[in-house]
Amino acid sequence: MRPLVFHLVGPPGSGKRTIGLVLAELTGAVLLDNHLFNDAVFRPYGADGLRPIPDEIHALAAQVRKLGLEAACLAPPDVSHIFTSYLTTRPSGPAAIQARRDLVAVRSAIYVPVWLECNLSELERRMTLPERLERAKMRDVAMLRATLSSADLLPPPPDALVLYTSAFQPAESARQIVEFAHRQAQADSPLT
Repeated sequence: MRPLVFHLVGPPGSGKRTIGLVLAELTGAVLLDNHLFNDAVFRPYGADGLRPIPDEIHALAAQVRKLGLEAACLAPPDVSHIFTSYLTTRPSGPAAIQARRDLVAVRSAIYVPVWLECNLSELERRMTLPERLERAKMRDVAMLRATLSSADLLPPPPDALVLYTSAFQPAESARQIVEFAHRQAQADSPLT
Protein backbone atom coordinates (compact mmCIF):
# COMPACT_ATOMS: atom_id res chain seq x y z
CA MET A 1 0.00 0.00 0.00
CA ARG A 2 1.13 3.55 -0.72
CA PRO A 3 2.02 5.74 2.25
CA LEU A 4 -0.60 8.02 3.73
CA VAL A 5 -0.11 11.68 4.58
CA PHE A 6 -2.73 12.65 7.15
CA HIS A 7 -3.15 16.40 7.62
CA LEU A 8 -5.13 17.34 10.74
CA VAL A 9 -6.03 21.02 10.58
CA GLY A 10 -7.84 22.96 13.28
CA PRO A 11 -7.67 25.86 15.70
CA PRO A 12 -5.71 25.78 18.96
CA GLY A 13 -7.46 23.40 21.34
CA SER A 14 -9.30 21.44 18.64
CA GLY A 15 -7.61 18.17 19.64
CA LYS A 16 -5.15 17.79 16.76
CA ARG A 17 -2.36 16.29 18.87
CA THR A 18 -4.60 14.04 20.97
CA ILE A 19 -6.37 12.67 17.91
CA GLY A 20 -3.00 12.40 16.15
CA LEU A 21 -1.63 10.24 18.99
CA VAL A 22 -4.57 7.83 18.70
CA LEU A 23 -4.32 7.86 14.91
CA ALA A 24 -0.60 7.02 15.15
CA GLU A 25 -1.44 4.05 17.37
CA LEU A 26 -4.09 2.81 14.93
CA THR A 27 -2.05 3.25 11.75
CA GLY A 28 1.61 3.18 12.70
CA ALA A 29 2.05 6.58 11.02
CA VAL A 30 4.64 8.99 12.42
CA LEU A 31 3.03 11.92 14.25
CA LEU A 32 4.61 15.24 13.27
CA ASP A 33 2.65 17.51 15.59
CA ASN A 34 3.12 21.19 14.79
CA HIS A 35 4.72 21.60 18.22
CA LEU A 36 7.41 19.10 17.28
CA PHE A 37 8.67 21.81 14.92
CA ASN A 38 7.61 24.85 16.94
CA ASP A 39 9.07 23.67 20.24
CA ALA A 40 12.56 23.46 18.73
CA VAL A 41 12.57 27.27 18.84
CA PHE A 42 9.69 28.05 21.23
CA ARG A 43 11.38 26.33 24.19
CA PRO A 44 14.76 28.08 23.84
CA TYR A 45 12.83 31.36 23.51
CA GLY A 46 11.03 30.60 26.78
CA ALA A 47 7.50 30.19 25.45
CA ASP A 48 5.06 29.56 28.26
CA GLY A 49 1.74 29.46 26.43
CA LEU A 50 0.68 32.75 28.01
CA ARG A 51 2.64 35.45 26.22
CA PRO A 52 2.62 36.01 22.48
CA ILE A 53 5.37 34.56 20.29
CA PRO A 54 7.11 37.24 18.19
CA ASP A 55 7.22 37.01 14.41
CA GLU A 56 10.98 36.36 14.46
CA ILE A 57 10.46 33.17 16.48
CA HIS A 58 7.63 32.06 14.17
CA ALA A 59 10.03 32.57 11.23
CA LEU A 60 12.58 30.27 12.90
CA ALA A 61 9.86 27.66 13.49
CA ALA A 62 9.00 27.85 9.77
CA GLN A 63 12.62 27.00 8.96
CA VAL A 64 12.47 23.95 11.24
CA ARG A 65 9.14 22.91 9.67
CA LYS A 66 10.70 23.19 6.18
CA LEU A 67 13.52 20.87 7.24
CA GLY A 68 10.99 18.43 8.71
CA LEU A 69 9.11 18.35 5.40
CA GLU A 70 12.36 17.71 3.53
CA ALA A 71 13.11 14.78 5.85
CA ALA A 72 9.57 13.43 5.35
CA CYS A 73 10.13 13.53 1.58
CA LEU A 74 13.09 11.19 2.09
CA ALA A 75 11.15 8.70 4.25
CA PRO A 76 11.05 5.04 3.16
CA PRO A 77 7.93 4.06 1.18
CA ASP A 78 6.39 2.18 4.11
CA VAL A 79 6.37 5.27 6.37
CA SER A 80 3.14 7.27 6.65
CA HIS A 81 2.91 10.66 8.35
CA ILE A 82 0.42 12.63 10.42
CA PHE A 83 0.85 16.40 10.31
CA THR A 84 -1.07 18.81 12.52
CA SER A 85 -1.60 22.46 11.61
CA TYR A 86 -3.50 25.59 12.53
CA LEU A 87 -4.11 27.26 9.18
CA THR A 88 -5.70 30.60 8.40
CA THR A 89 -6.54 32.47 5.22
CA ARG A 90 -3.20 34.29 5.45
CA PRO A 91 -0.82 33.26 2.62
CA SER A 92 0.93 30.77 4.90
CA GLY A 93 -2.28 28.69 5.19
CA PRO A 94 -2.74 27.75 1.52
CA ALA A 95 1.06 27.44 1.23
CA ALA A 96 1.06 24.82 4.01
CA ILE A 97 -1.58 22.77 2.20
CA GLN A 98 0.42 23.02 -1.01
CA ALA A 99 3.55 21.88 0.85
CA ARG A 100 1.68 18.75 2.06
CA ARG A 101 0.32 18.10 -1.42
CA ASP A 102 3.87 18.49 -2.81
CA LEU A 103 5.07 15.94 -0.25
CA VAL A 104 2.29 13.58 -1.36
CA ALA A 105 3.36 13.97 -5.00
CA VAL A 106 7.05 13.38 -4.25
CA ARG A 107 6.29 10.27 -2.19
CA SER A 108 3.46 8.93 -4.41
CA ALA A 109 1.41 8.95 -1.23
CA ILE A 110 -2.29 9.41 -0.54
CA TYR A 111 -3.36 12.74 0.95
CA VAL A 112 -5.86 12.52 3.81
CA PRO A 113 -6.96 16.07 4.70
CA VAL A 114 -9.00 16.36 7.90
CA TRP A 115 -10.46 19.61 9.23
CA LEU A 116 -11.22 19.61 12.96
CA GLU A 117 -13.87 22.03 14.12
CA CYS A 118 -14.84 22.80 17.67
CA ASN A 119 -17.16 25.34 19.27
CA LEU A 120 -15.55 28.32 20.96
CA SER A 121 -16.72 27.49 24.49
CA GLU A 122 -15.07 24.06 24.25
CA LEU A 123 -11.85 25.56 22.82
CA GLU A 124 -11.81 27.98 25.75
CA ARG A 125 -12.36 25.16 28.26
CA ARG A 126 -9.49 23.18 26.76
CA MET A 127 -7.06 26.11 27.14
CA THR A 128 -6.76 25.26 30.85
CA LEU A 129 -6.00 21.54 30.44
CA PRO A 130 -2.72 20.52 32.15
CA GLU A 131 -1.25 18.91 29.01
CA ARG A 132 -1.23 22.33 27.32
CA LEU A 133 1.21 23.59 29.97
CA GLU A 134 3.44 20.56 29.47
CA ARG A 135 3.72 21.32 25.73
CA ALA A 136 4.00 25.13 26.15
CA LYS A 137 0.83 25.48 24.10
CA MET A 138 -1.42 28.52 24.21
CA ARG A 139 -3.24 28.59 27.55
CA ASP A 140 -4.75 32.05 27.69
CA VAL A 141 -8.41 32.40 26.68
CA ALA A 142 -7.99 36.08 25.71
CA MET A 143 -5.03 35.14 23.51
CA LEU A 144 -7.12 32.38 21.90
CA ARG A 145 -9.90 34.85 21.11
CA ALA A 146 -7.39 37.36 19.71
CA THR A 147 -5.75 34.64 17.59
CA LEU A 148 -9.06 33.42 16.22
CA SER A 149 -10.25 36.96 15.43
CA SER A 150 -6.98 38.00 13.74
CA ALA A 151 -7.59 35.83 10.65
CA ASP A 152 -10.27 33.47 9.42
CA LEU A 153 -9.63 29.76 9.62
CA LEU A 154 -8.79 28.31 6.24
CA PRO A 155 -11.90 26.59 4.91
CA PRO A 156 -11.61 22.88 4.23
CA PRO A 157 -10.79 21.85 0.66
CA PRO A 158 -13.47 19.82 -1.15
CA ASP A 159 -11.58 16.55 -0.56
CA ALA A 160 -11.37 16.99 3.25
CA LEU A 161 -13.16 15.15 6.00
CA VAL A 162 -14.69 17.61 8.50
CA LEU A 163 -15.02 16.44 12.10
CA TYR A 164 -16.58 18.29 15.03
CA THR A 165 -14.24 17.39 17.88
CA SER A 166 -16.58 18.71 20.54
CA ALA A 167 -18.98 15.94 19.50
CA PHE A 168 -16.57 12.95 19.57
CA GLN A 169 -13.93 11.46 21.81
CA PRO A 170 -10.43 11.33 20.24
CA ALA A 171 -10.66 7.55 19.65
CA GLU A 172 -13.93 7.96 17.72
CA SER A 173 -12.47 10.82 15.68
CA ALA A 174 -9.39 8.73 14.87
CA ARG A 175 -11.58 5.78 13.84
CA GLN A 176 -13.54 8.00 11.46
CA ILE A 177 -10.28 9.32 10.00
CA VAL A 178 -9.03 5.77 9.40
CA GLU A 179 -12.28 4.89 7.61
CA PHE A 180 -11.97 8.06 5.52
CA ALA A 181 -8.35 7.17 4.67
CA HIS A 182 -9.43 3.70 3.51
CA ARG A 183 -12.03 5.30 1.23
CA GLN A 184 -9.40 7.73 -0.08
CA ALA A 185 -7.01 4.84 -0.79
CA GLN A 186 -9.72 2.84 -2.57
CA ALA A 187 -10.75 5.82 -4.67
CA ASP A 188 -7.11 6.43 -5.55
CA SER A 189 -6.41 2.82 -6.58
CA PRO A 190 -6.62 2.04 -10.29
CA LEU A 191 -9.30 -0.45 -11.24
CA THR A 192 -8.02 -3.87 -12.21
